[in-house]
Amino acid sequence: MVNSVVNPFLSLTAPGVAGLKPYEPGKPIETLEREYGVRNAIKLASNENPLGPSPLALEAVIKASAKLALYPDGAGFALKAALGRHLGVQPEQVVLGNGSNEILELVTRTFVTPADEVVFSEHAFAVYPIVTQAVGATARVAPARDYGHDLDAMAGLVNENTRLVFVANPNNPTGTYLAREALEAFITSMPSHVLVVLDEAYFEFVDAPDYPDGIAWLERFDNLLVTRTFSKIYGLAGLRVGYGVGHPKLISLLERVRQPFNVNSAAMAAAEAALADHEHLRRSRALNASGMAQLVAGIEALGLHALPSVGNFLAVHVGRDAAPVYEALLRQGVIVRPVAGYGMPEFLRVTIGRPEENARFLQALEAALNN
Repeated sequence: MVNSVVNPFLSLTAPGVAGLKPYEPGKPIETLEREYGVRNAIKLASNENPLGPSPLALEAVIKASAKLALYPDGAGFALKAALGRHLGVQPEQVVLGNGSNEILELVTRTFVTPADEVVFSEHAFAVYPIVTQAVGATARVAPARDYGHDLDAMAGLVNENTRLVFVANPNNPTGTYLAREALEAFITSMPSHVLVVLDEAYFEFVDAPDYPDGIAWLERFDNLLVTRTFSKIYGLAGLRVGYGVGHPKLISLLERVRQPFNVNSAAMAAAEAALADHEHLRRSRALNASGMAQLVAGIEALGLHALPSVGNFLAVHVGRDAAPVYEALLRQGVIVRPVAGYGMPEFLRVTIGRPEENARFLQALEAALNN
């Protein structure tokens, strides 16, 4: 008989893994409708592009499906070449991942041991503590400043044992960002034994004039790795493809631990095609900007406020424990993201959707607050 209370394998696991809690993604629509008996639910929980993928990407997936019996190109030659042209880097500076999440894991597995330390900010992406704990390293968490990264506090935690510093720009789940001058000074101050991982998953949404492009700094900083994804503005979250860009010698080490065929052929074909669809990118940015304005106005009309965001989501302060509000939204068929696990128990994160989805969220939020 299986013991349902004590896991008999727990004593056999690596120390870091034993205490891990799995990453909790946004609730799928199918799960909500099955568990709550609602219909026509909408999901504004995972920062996906409400326009979906580029038509060119969909065409590329159909074409790639003819060769699904064959393994993908494990080296990712075509996509790396396309990214090289798009970013102005050499293909050997690019490593491909099953989403940019995998790049975060690869760099941690490659460079961090249980004797090392990893620095990141309070209220930052949940994967940073997960990958740190998984390898048995020590996490050093800097207190946030106005819910964003406090670079001085982070720099103060760096010592001879530090191997990685994770910086999210913009940050998820808060939407805050670091300006060019401050971030450049921070990276410049890092000692050579510290690798800075600059997570730019939401890079393409930002239009702030002082927002930096981390890839432009790669020629100056050998200890910088920039990660990006096709899951957000490119609308390919279901295919799972991201990438990291850095010094060729750094990338070559990540390639040693990267699993063979980690990115499937349909994902690589779709990503390559998506890079060429500039009109889809323009439409996605425009929809996000108008939707952001719609949500901010509606939230303020309810007497609430959201943290200023440059991404495709808002962290909304509901002025009370957000868990009951989240539950009330679910019962109305609206899925958002609770962020108590990020140390923000009075906030909900909502993705910018289509106009009708944003309106439905605001209506449901008003009803939830009046429960």
